[in-house]
Amino acid sequence: MTTEEYDAGHKLERMQANLAKIEGLSERLMAALARQKQKDAALDGPSSDIYMKAAQAYLAAMLQNPAKVLEHQIGYWGKTLTHYVEAQQALASGEFKAPADPGPKDRRFSNPLWDTHPAFNYLKQQYLINSEAINTAVSDMEDIAPADKKRVEYFTRQIVDMLAPTNFLGTNPDALEKAIATDGESLVKGLENLVADIEAHDGEMLPTLSDPAAFTLGENIATTPGSVVFRNRMIELIQFKPTTETVYETPLLIFPPWINKYYVMDLKPQNSLIKWIVDQGFTLFVVSWVNPDATYADVCMDDYIREGYLTAMAEVRKICGVKQINAVGYCIAGTTLSMTIAHLQRAGDETVKSATLFTTLTDFSDPGEMGVFLADDFIDGISRQVASDGILSKRFMGKTFSYLRSNDLIYGPAIKSYMLGEAPPAFDLLHWNGDGTNLPGKMAIEYIRDLCQLNGFARGVFPVFGKPVTLDGVTVPLCAIACETDHIAHWRGSFNGVKQMGSKDKTFIVSQSGHIAGIINPPSKGKYGHYTSDAPLEGEPDDWMKSATFTQGSWWPRWGAWLDERSGAQISARQIGDSGHPELCPAPGTYVVAIPEA
Repeated sequence: MTTEEYDAGHKLERMQANLAKIEGLSERLMAALARQKQKDAALDGPSSDIYMKAAQAYLAAMLQNPAKVLEHQIGYWGKTLTHYVEAQQALASGEFKAPADPGPKDRRFSNPLWDTHPAFNYLKQQYLINSEAINTAVSDMEDIAPADKKRVEYFTRQIVDMLAPTNFLGTNPDALEKAIATDGESLVKGLENLVADIEAHDGEMLPTLSDPAAFTLGENIATTPGSVVFRNRMIELIQFKPTTETVYETPLLIFPPWINKYYVMDLKPQNSLIKWIVDQGFTLFVVSWVNPDATYADVCMDDYIREGYLTAMAEVRKICGVKQINAVGYCIAGTTLSMTIAHLQRAGDETVKSATLFTTLTDFSDPGEMGVFLADDFIDGISRQVASDGILSKRFMGKTFSYLRSNDLIYGPAIKSYMLGEAPPAFDLLHWNGDGTNLPGKMAIEYIRDLCQLNGFARGVFPVFGKPVTLDGVTVPLCAIACETDHIAHWRGSFNGVKQMGSKDKTFIVSQSGHIAGIINPPSKGKYGHYTSDAPLEGEPDDWMKSATFTQGSWWPRWGAWLDERSGAQISARQIGDSGHPELCPAPGTYVVAIPEA
């Protein structure tokens, strides 16, 4: 037997062994899928009504303006036919190569075979032609309500993205090349990854974005020294250890969103907002919210305000021996901080000296991309689901946000994990992104329907402790930071809310990048810049932006200077425990790691 024959036989044996493993994994896969929990159908997609509206709008366009529809169709046919002819001509030349491909680059098609191999190039170009035709037809719809059109555009984009040839093994050259090079081992590892994800998520396919074993809270992330100094059923209050000899007299209290965990602000020392704040000489407290289970089903927004906001504020004042604090709210926590301040100021309570809002919406008349999920079909489905479960599962929230960036957070990771058999990377931000929290059922519906869909705060009808609060009731000095490409709380919506607030002292900053990277943007990186303007916060946000000045680099120092003017004199640094408050446990605490029962 020759060496070549031996190698070929060995490769065949290895391939057959890997195929046998696939059969065994397939049995595990079926068993894992069978564990999927029944959920309301509305949580998986919009009602058929939206598709009927799209079909009716397209039919109306055909009847009212047939020339326009024909123009679309003829343009599509022409591109498709030209594409086919060019492919045939390239093959007829006798060379095995694709025709010239001058089209725009798409990072999904980075493998050189998409440009050089006739078959793969044909698939790619035809997919892009089809995508363009579908998206153009949808964007040109006229006889449909704007909100419905946005939903049709969003869900059409989801379908188009899902059908990309990169998402299928038989039409993904990266996956096929690796399968051949590894004698099928990459497919076995990919199937192992798929089965493990489905088992971990009780029958649902959600790609693991980061190596779960790579990070341990308190060891290599969330390491800024501090202690839990107060705990109730809703929060752990963390006080961080000072690093300067003196500190500002007015302490700073941060309320992170309870949809996720606070340590996004304390991932690694070099990008930790928490560490940076402490190093600037602020006495810093951060709330760590409980991750609720079904026993929290009846917890409402008032409970978050009473046992979270008001209690934390009172404890910070007591520990520091001060009458006022500066407060920060991030995302949903910024919305709720604004309502809390409106309630306090209505009562003549001046506890909050100034407020900072990170990526916060308070006026949802234009909710941005999230608006596609604020229709009755979704919210009614969520209402039915939380009535059964008592909570809105972290998996639903995580999947919803991920699909807003599906190619980056769903399909891309799935291709690497399931087709290429790669292990997920050790990426701290993605680790945090996958470490979500549940929402209490009653609070979730209040927030999604009453605050978001019905825009209760901006309309002055959302009650706090039985009495409605209003945007103009927020009169403390304000600094709002929005993010230019934020897909959750878009900057124009943030602007529209802040401009209605009653404060006479407003600073508005737009950071480059998105919901997380725009906020977690340390000066040391020098990566993203920010926009500021001395123009009053009024009129249209785009007009404000035209007058804005761009500054390269992080907004953190600018905010630090803003806080400096509102934080009082320097005093000797407060050490944890000075006030007699017991240190319950070291930071990051227990709530951030607790896993509630299903």
